[in-house]
Amino acid sequence: MEKAEAKKKILVIDDDEIHLSMAQNILGKKYDVIISKTGKEAINILLNGVIPCLILLDIIMPHMDGWETYNKLKGLSLLKDCPIVFVTSLDGADNRENAKRLGAAGYITKPFKTEDFLEQVNSILTNSTFEC
Repeated sequence: MEKAEAKKKILVIDDDEIHLSMAQNILGKKYDVIISKTGKEAINILLNGVIPCLILLDIIMPHMDGWETYNKLKGLSLLKDCPIVFVTSLDGADNRENAKRLGAAGYITKPFKTEDFLEQVNSILTNSTFEC
C-alpha cells in the first residue's frame, strides 16, 4: 500500500479574519493552510520549523506591513527561494511594480474570484522549484 502524499503547506499572513477564513475555505481542501495574523507571528511560526511551499502575504497590516514582512521573510536563509505572493486590496501600478522589483512570485488583488485565485496558487506551486 502506498503512503498518501503529504499536502503542501501554504502560510497565509493577513490581519483580516474574513480573508483568513476565505483562504482556509478555498485552499484547505487541497493544501495544508497555516494562518497568521501578523508578520511577527508568521516569522515565529517559521522559526519554529514550519517550512511552507508558498506564502500569501497581505500588505496592509498593523505594526509590520507586508513590505517589511516580505523583506524579513526573504532574510531567513531557509526561505530565500520560497515563493511569496502579495494578496492585497492595493491595486496601484506602483505597488505592483514594487512587488515585481522585490521578486514576489505574484500579486493578487482583493476581492478576487475563487477560480482565478486557485488557478494562480496552483500555477505558482506547480512551477516552483523551492524544496519544501
